[in-house]
Amino acid sequence: MIRIYTGPSLIAKAIVAELNDLGISPIERNDMQSSIVAGFGSAIPDQLQLFVRPDQQEQASAVVHKFEAL
Repeated sequence: MIRIYTGPSLIAKAIVAELNDLGISPIERNDMQSSIVAGFGSAIPDQLQLFVRPDQQEQASAVVHKFEAL
């Protein structure tokens, strides 16, 4: 898996919605939520990481760049 985005969850959710429209289902990783469930909190709040398969990287990166330009 290749990380294509790390940033605020609000923007990440918008990216996920657009990727889903293109038939790409990214994996969302929220370290803050994971650390809370595990019993400790050491991650940066409101940060999500998005991952896609290598064959989807080019198309997914174009979507991310569109959001980064805002």
